[in-house]
Amino acid sequence: MYADTGTDAETVRRILQDTGDTWAVVGLSNNRSRTAYGVAAVLQRFGKRIVPVHPKAERVHGEEGYASLADIPFPVDVVDVFVNSELAGAVADEAVAVGAKAVWFQLGVIDDAAYERTRAAGLDMVMDHCPAIEIPLLDR
Repeated sequence: MYADTGTDAETVRRILQDTGDTWAVVGLSNNRSRTAYGVAAVLQRFGKRIVPVHPKAERVHGEEGYASLADIPFPVDVVDVFVNSELAGAVADEAVAVGAKAVWFQLGVIDDAAYERTRAAGLDMVMDHCPAIEIPLLDR
């Protein structure tokens, strides 16, 4: 078990409803077999603007892609992280550096040290959860 990860219902609700609608999805490409592709589609259906972030900088789901968070020329509200836990901490640090309001580590992505750094910087954070699972539950 990992430290208090901010995965309480209030933090999940706040990020999904109140933090903003521009979500950078790190690891999102046009590979339809990857989980990020489907999750990004769900986020769009629920009114979020997705911003693909992947070294290929591909256009995905009709949205312009960028090679890194630093390359995005407009503010990002939430950084949704689809990379291995070993790489996720660096992405969380980049999210803080670009002024994101929240970081969301997907199912299976856990880095307690990154969580502590991100929370200490004043951002909301969720680890080991999926917004595509959580967002449909908000209206229940």
